[in-house]
Amino acid sequence: MFHIFQYQPLRLITQNSLSSMYLKLMLSRPVAFAQIWKSWFSSHSLLGKKNIILMGPPGAGKTTTGRIVGQKLDCPVIDIDDDVLETTWNMSVSEKLQDVGYEEFLQEEGKALLKFSASGSVISLSGSNPMHAAGMQHIKKNGIVVYLDVPTTVIMSRLKSKQMDRIVGLSPGTSLKDVLQFRKQFYKKWFDIRVLCGGDVAAEVVAEKVLDAVKRYQDSELETFISTRSSRSGRSAEEDSHKLYFSDVVIQGLALDGGLFVPERGLPKFTAEEWQGLIEATYIERAQVILEKCIHPADIPASKLAEIIETAYGENFSCSKVAPVRHLAGNQFLLELFHGPTASFKDFALQLVPHLFAYCIPRSCNYLILVATSGDTGSAVLDGFSRLHDTDKQRIALVNFFPEDGVSPIQKSQMIGCQKENAWSVGVKSDFDFCQTAIKQIFTNSDFTGFLTVEYGTALAAANSINWARLLPQIVYHASAYLDLVHQGIISFGSPVDICIPTGNFGNMLAAFYAKMMGIPIRKCICASNENNVLTEFIRTGVYDLRGRKLISSFSPAVDILKSSNLERYLHLIANEDGQLVTQLFNQLENQGHFQLRKDLLGKLQQDLVAGWCSDEDCLAAIHSVYSTTGYILDTHTAVAKVVADRLQDRTCPIIISSTAHYSKFAPAILRALRIAEINQNPLSQLHLLSSYSALPPIHWGLLETLKKTGNGDHQVCAADMSVLMSHIETLIQNHFM
Repeated sequence: MFHIFQYQPLRLITQNSLSSMYLKLMLSRPVAFAQIWKSWFSSHSLLGKKNIILMGPPGAGKTTTGRIVGQKLDCPVIDIDDDVLETTWNMSVSEKLQDVGYEEFLQEEGKALLKFSASGSVISLSGSNPMHAAGMQHIKKNGIVVYLDVPTTVIMSRLKSKQMDRIVGLSPGTSLKDVLQFRKQFYKKWFDIRVLCGGDVAAEVVAEKVLDAVKRYQDSELETFISTRSSRSGRSAEEDSHKLYFSDVVIQGLALDGGLFVPERGLPKFTAEEWQGLIEATYIERAQVILEKCIHPADIPASKLAEIIETAYGENFSCSKVAPVRHLAGNQFLLELFHGPTASFKDFALQLVPHLFAYCIPRSCNYLILVATSGDTGSAVLDGFSRLHDTDKQRIALVNFFPEDGVSPIQKSQMIGCQKENAWSVGVKSDFDFCQTAIKQIFTNSDFTGFLTVEYGTALAAANSINWARLLPQIVYHASAYLDLVHQGIISFGSPVDICIPTGNFGNMLAAFYAKMMGIPIRKCICASNENNVLTEFIRTGVYDLRGRKLISSFSPAVDILKSSNLERYLHLIANEDGQLVTQLFNQLENQGHFQLRKDLLGKLQQDLVAGWCSDEDCLAAIHSVYSTTGYILDTHTAVAKVVADRLQDRTCPIIISSTAHYSKFAPAILRALRIAEINQNPLSQLHLLSSYSALPPIHWGLLETLKKTGNGDHQVCAADMSVLMSHIETLIQNHFM
């Protein structure tokens, strides 16, 4: 068997040798000793007996990077091609490949890997090692596999310049690009950590990124979460010791102090080179890279995360691009977010979050998910949780509260039709703000939640946009839209864009701002409101004022919201994480119905955000105008954003308008905008009428099928009373879990 054992620098230093080294250094340069000891400790504790295993395609720079990493850690460096394969075979790798052929070469290479053993080393794999499952399982047992992810175009350019002749799988009938694409599935299967490597990144920089990535992998303590209402200076020792991680906040949803969870150290940042490396990537590939950076592998390993992302976006979206960007007119582009199963942007989070939740929760407890919706969330969350495995459905149930008379007829039909054996919709005789506030109050009612846990073994959790996990998939599509414009040649990377979003609860807008913080060159985020324009007035004046305001029902019900929950996260950010100030502002809003930002904070806010609103009449006029000139039908929310974008953009850069829902969901308003005199009240008839227009985009497939199958089924309706809602929750738990 081929063995490489760790040599002296990796062994534990004996007490005598440590004392000798200590005396010599202390007598010469005490400060230098502290620096050297810190360096020795960090590098050796980083590696220990584990190997760092570098994996990637040929031309990724594994050998060069491995040598630099080994030098920095002062440990053995092993190149599988040169030090193992060629030593074992007594011939070059290219000669072996020519001698035995592609299939036999992979088997021989795998056998050599199975006989290999090392510890405390940096190992550079061959480009084809990951294609042998048994060999990879063997070497992975004692190592951290680091995938050097280099764009395919960069690899092809490197290999062409080097004139490499030993690419396993390359034959006269197969292109190099096909070989590299085929291999990606094996790299994705085995890696623990991904390191993005652009075309012009020096090997020294890549080596530093590898070390940083390994440190992150080994230290989940770096990625904890805090409440927007917690104060760093005022936190107790008990609070500091009780750290919360991604999996905790996914389950808990809302902080115990009523605040919202945010990452303590902020979001990760990508370099321009790293973003550019994703220009050629698919939507699913972009999602995996971005979410890997935001979710620590101790919470969800990269391989499991990849499986979840593939499940969420692989077959459940009708468009292969998942979130395509379409040119509308002039400098305006539409980000189409309605190709999911329930026809709204909520599908991006709610096809993913149920699987994240099911993975993170302990197996010893049942969970009831509470959701409040102003329309689109309801059907999306019901559909998402209905796609869980049967074993997960037995321990995870969901209840969706929505304003009984505050959603469109088709939205209501969807929510009722999407009910499953573990998921129910309850209409509330009030508005969305009551539903959302009620859920927050239930979560912070420790007597009630404790009773449910003790009596029924059931914990409550949230899947609304207040849940941190809901925001992450939205960051992905804002970043992806920018990369698509670069890929289409509309802009070069680094050129700014504006983004305009129909905004109610501020989650979608916050995700766009987070994408900007992570390195996407977004200039202005434009908030578009309907006549419920509290948020617009706040952005313009710094005064959030609910006094005397009543919710107005509009043709764009998803933004019929007066209390924008995710605004709290944004204010926490621009206030330099001053939890005490955030607590003060939102307590004042709750108790007095208003608050006012300090002048300095308003200045910061107005550097990031611009806001406008439009009436229902202007919304319908925009739908008619766009259809008349382009043949494209906007939904009512996208039309609100279009009107505001027309008013506020300065036309010096492209503007991406978030098309948050398919027009099919709001058929009566659309037919009215198209000036149809008589409108049948049956939702299915309305869709058939719309389909006769042969407009773009076509009628939504999933929505049509749902209405065909279900029609208007039964659902529960309750009064706007906290005790009534709590009674409903207890009854549902009894019926499902007991």
